[in-house]
Amino acid sequence: MGLRMRARAWIAGLALMLLAAQSWALTEVRGVRLWRAPDNTRLVFDLTGPVQHSVFTLAAPDRIVIDVPRAALRGSLDNLPLANTPITGMRAAPRDDNSLRVVIDLSSSVTPKSFTLEPNQEYGHRLVLDLFDKAAAPSERPPVTANPARPATPVSPALPSSNRLPPQPSAQRDIIIAIDAGHGGEDPGAIGPGGVREKDVVLSISKQLQRAINAERGYRAELVRTGDYFIPLRKRTEIARKKGADLFVSIHADAAPRTSAYGASVYALSDRGATSETARWLADSENRSDLIGGVGNVSLDDKDRMLAGVLLDLSMTATLSSSLNVGQKVLSNMGSITPLHKRRVEQAGFMVLKSPDIPSILVETGFISNPAEARKLQTAGHQQALVRSMHSGIRQFFQENPPPGTYIAWLRDSGRIAPGPREHVVRSGESLALLAQRYQVSLASIRSANNLKNDVIKVGQTLSIPAPTLAGEP
Repeated sequence: MGLRMRARAWIAGLALMLLAAQSWALTEVRGVRLWRAPDNTRLVFDLTGPVQHSVFTLAAPDRIVIDVPRAALRGSLDNLPLANTPITGMRAAPRDDNSLRVVIDLSSSVTPKSFTLEPNQEYGHRLVLDLFDKAAAPSERPPVTANPARPATPVSPALPSSNRLPPQPSAQRDIIIAIDAGHGGEDPGAIGPGGVREKDVVLSISKQLQRAINAERGYRAELVRTGDYFIPLRKRTEIARKKGADLFVSIHADAAPRTSAYGASVYALSDRGATSETARWLADSENRSDLIGGVGNVSLDDKDRMLAGVLLDLSMTATLSSSLNVGQKVLSNMGSITPLHKRRVEQAGFMVLKSPDIPSILVETGFISNPAEARKLQTAGHQQALVRSMHSGIRQFFQENPPPGTYIAWLRDSGRIAPGPREHVVRSGESLALLAQRYQVSLASIRSANNLKNDVIKVGQTLSIPAPTLAGEP
């Protein structure tokens, strides 16, 4: 009897040990973070390990339910910024089968999409839930059709796209520049010394560039990403097209395997792959970020879509020369205020540049992995200098290649754009008043374009020369 009792006690102890081990093996949900985008709300649950999960919806009232097997809540679901979201509350409770159930209360119905993410340099395992507003729920992409009027040779943006608003015959429209701040939300981009995040730096630069462009008549800048939220790469170009963009500029501050790498770069699309090892490494890094949106590679399943893809690739070559042209102008201007990584426009297979009808460039403002450049990229003075140089390159390009029907095309055709470069390096004996007279612009406009507090200029200083003001204009 004693032996049997000891055996039973041993079995009972083993069962308790297994139960305890089972409890310890539960994946912990440490907390949740929330981002609001214009058309969706993203919830990110931080986990201690990988999980399986299921999601379903309930009505009357509207709710989203997430079941996570072998999981336990260890953090809080409170204190989330729920304003301007369809979420009214969240609650969670363990279930008898060691699973965790999370219930999200809603003020209106949404379309949920969920996926998991592996650890990156900032976060561990994550479960992501995107709640798409009903009016903005993901839908099948429309088929791409060929435009028989578009030539198969490189063209400038002066040729209007069928996707852009036609110019009004009684007025000159603005040239539209779409500015894309890379990364955002759950995707921080590259992280530099001290935890500086690429997504924050490039959003700041993008907003300043928008203000600089919008301060000049004849141009309008539109931000692709206006806040801290993630947009998939393909959707960024779709947003630019819906805004009628004549140029797409994606702004980044990437990292390199070596912290000694430094300098700004400008990239255009390559249909043959990367033109340097650095370009290839950066392109692969950027393209992988689409997985953060849960998109992955798009499969063209049927013949029509395969044909559409081929037509899309062919039409992309039509804007490549314009992309290289504007890219070189931007790069040359940036070279006057910061070191360059390469003195020519690099080409790589960046997915965000694959717009078939909009000249597109990707600007690497510097390597945030380099401690010295990371410090500069965070300063207001350096950001403003970068903005001025990018703005100057964009302006030079469109003064040479203005789309028909635009105000800038009218200025050029009527001889009201001063010839010559729109950048001026100050020489000995020159004054601001002399330059204003030479370029037929006002002193105030030169001061504004260069953020000058007075009329003092220095020999060797590079000044941005704004477009001339027409007689009778304010």
